[in-house]
Amino acid sequence: MAEKTVRFIIKRQSRPEAKPRWEEFDLPYRPSMNVISGLMAIAETPVDRFGNVTAPVTYDSNCLEEACGACAMLINGRSAMACSSLVTKLKQPIRLEPLSRFTVVRDLTVDRSVLFENLKLVKAWVPLDGTYDLGPGPRVEPEAQEKMYQMSRCFSCCLCLEVCPEVTEATRFVGAAIINQVRLFNEQPAGKSLKTERLHAMMGDGGIHQCSYAQNCVQICAKDIPLTTSISIVYSQAMKQAIKDIFPSPEVAFEKRP
Repeated sequence: MAEKTVRFIIKRQSRPEAKPRWEEFDLPYRPSMNVISGLMAIAETPVDRFGNVTAPVTYDSNCLEEACGACAMLINGRSAMACSSLVTKLKQPIRLEPLSRFTVVRDLTVDRSVLFENLKLVKAWVPLDGTYDLGPGPRVEPEAQEKMYQMSRCFSCCLCLEVCPEVTEATRFVGAAIINQVRLFNEQPAGKSLKTERLHAMMGDGGIHQCSYAQNCVQICAKDIPLTTSISIVYSQAMKQAIKDIFPSPEVAFEKRP
């Protein structure tokens, strides 16, 4: 009986400005084989199916158990995590491409630094006043903890940005992952002090007004985060903040009087 093989067709690119090319690899099938184990096998023996020696495929991975978000790529034209994509559940041959919304660094590795720049833009952190011991933080009820944990599961895979029709160079839309982090830190008792700054960032270029509510993000999310709910809540918060900016309370207006 002939040995069962798996064929990978991979889009290669040696550097950002280089012309992309396709290479094909035939690998022996192994039980429980996923896309990452296939890429690891190619790295061990980088020879294409025509017998040509080539370079190992460059890709990002870390945890190998869908916990880090590093191995996001296009698999058969659909954005997915390579570590949890089992070969037996994929149509053959398996086509691998880098995420299309980001600059290619090499092969399947892309530059996703825009996500982290946008996290800084919306101040997605809990501020601390000094480095000394501040004592216990505010008490958080179990119900609130459970809700925030659901939002905190985001691991920056960028799948939601890949499938969003509004994430373009023209709109500079920050995307659902960023908006979800705004909601998370706005509802976190120790993070509320920066709520106004976050909402002002959401009201600026590339902010929440760019969302067309296509809902692709919530369908592709690997962690089942209620992204559309987060978008709706942050949109409401931003609108309330805009009204406050236009019609400040009498106390605030008095404080701003010269």
